[in-house]
Amino acid sequence: MDSPLAIILAAGKGTRMKSDLPKVLCRVCNRPLVEYVIDALRDAGVGRIIVVVGYQADKVKETLAHYENLEFAVQTEQLGTGHAVMMCRDQLASHDGPVVVVAGDSPLMQSTSLAQLLGEFTAHRPACILGTLFHEDPTGLGRIIRDETGNFVGIVEEKDASQQQKSIDEVNMSTYVFDCRHLISALGKLTDDNQQHEYYITDVPKLLLGDGLDIRALPVLKPIEALSVNTLDQLVEVESVMTRNSDSNAS
Repeated sequence: MDSPLAIILAAGKGTRMKSDLPKVLCRVCNRPLVEYVIDALRDAGVGRIIVVVGYQADKVKETLAHYENLEFAVQTEQLGTGHAVMMCRDQLASHDGPVVVVAGDSPLMQSTSLAQLLGEFTAHRPACILGTLFHEDPTGLGRIIRDETGNFVGIVEEKDASQQQKSIDEVNMSTYVFDCRHLISALGKLTDDNQQHEYYITDVPKLLLGDGLDIRALPVLKPIEALSVNTLDQLVEVESVMTRNSDSNAS
């Protein structure tokens, strides 16, 4: 089995950030958001990292040029998270092992959580592992649905959830580990049959489950990892958390 490979989704503009910069280059504690994600992956033992770029792709590449062994894939049209991963198919073609897929706007991602997910993959070699967490206020997030024995059944988005499902506090945080061969197969089956006409990576676990494969949802993510950055207010919140953590570590 090959060493872990990671795909960072970093192609978006981030309109709500009120900046002309690509969202992943917005800075928190004087560093671009995406650099924290790269560092967490490297600390978790991921050597090969592909960054999917789109909006101002050259600027993202230039900003990250100081990293060694970083690869890029270009998503010229923003057609969803699944489409972004499709742009990496040529680079995935020769890989036989785990593929971590994460968002580039999650600077509080923890290397320890990623290492736990990769450890689970190494021990059991499932087709997919979703990193989940229990959230005090899951409003707006995809709920993890399990059967009576606790096995993963699917993800239900807020807009599609029943009142009972909305009470579920285990949520999907767009952090995945896929078996590469199964991921490539599922990407070929993804459709854009939805209101946005986009391809979603959240549909891949359902496709793999439909093929009778082993899909696991592992609630190892920490509450701090629920803080991603989509707005200026969230950027301020993340910076505040980072500053407090830095101060407490210093003391």
